Amino acid sequence: MRYAVSAAVTLAALASAYQLPPKLRAIYDAHKNGSCSSPLSSPMTNGTVYCGDLANAIFLKSSNGYDDMDIDCDGANNSTGDCANDPTGQGQTAFMEEVSQFGIPDLDAHIHPYVVFGNAEGSPTFVPQDHGMRPLSVMAVVCDNQLLYGVWGDVNGGNLTGEASISLGKLCFPNEGLSGNKGHDAKDTLYIGFPGDKAVIGKDGADWRANSTLSFMDSIKALGDELVAGLPGSDECIRRGFTKEQ
Repeated sequence: MRYAVSAAVTLAALASAYQLPPKLRAIYDAHKNGSCSSPLSSPMTNGTVYCGDLANAIFLKSSNGYDDMDIDCDGANNSTGDCANDPTGQGQTAFMEEVSQFGIPDLDAHIHPYVVFGNAEGSPTFVPQDHGMRPLSVMAVVCDNQLLYGVWGDVNGGNLTGEASISLGKLCFPNEGLSGNKGHDAKDTLYIGFPGDKAVIGKDGADWRANSTLSFMDSIKALGDELVAGLPGSDECIRRGFTKEQ
C-alpha cells in the first residue's frame, strides 16, 4: 500500500510538472490527421515518415496519426527487470562512446528516458545528423496527453520507427505493463527532435548520473521547455494549412 501511495504521488507530481502547453496541444491536434506535406524520408516499413512540417523540428508522422511506442532496452543493464524478456536487446546504444565522456559507461534504459531516432540500415534509411540533429540532444515526447522530455539516445538498425527506452515508456503509459517484449500499439505518440547545437545538453547540462528517471528528466526540462517554446504557434499551423479537420 505504501508503494502504491508513493507511486500515485510521483505520477501526480509528474502530471503537474509536465502538463501539455496549449501551443503544443494545438500543434498536436493540427498535425494528427492527414499526411506529412514535407517528408524528409520515404515511408518506413510501418508507413511512418520523418516529417519537416514544423519549423526547427523533425517529427515522426503516419497517415493515421503519429507513431506507436515500442520498447528499447539497449545499453547498460539491458537484460534486467522488465527488460529481461527483450528478444532483440543489445548491451550498448549507438551513442555509447559519446555518453561515456559524461562519466557513465552508457545510457541505462531503466533510468535515462531516451528516444530511438534514425534508421541506419535497410531501405529506406534516415540519418538525423544530415538534417542538423546531434546525438544526445533533447527531444520532446507527447504521449497520453502529457509532455515528457528525453534525449536522442539510439538508432534503429532496421527500418521501423517509434521506439523509446523502458523508462520513458513507463512514464508515458504506466498502466499498460510495458516491457522489453510489450509496447504501446496505438499511433498516438508524437516524437519531436530539434536540429542545431542549441538542443545539445552536454556534460554539465544534465544529471547523467541520476538514479531515477524523474531526476534526469527534471535536469533537462528547462532546455526542453525552451525548445518547445520555439516551435511555431497554432496561427502559423493554420496559415500553412494544418487544421484539426484536415
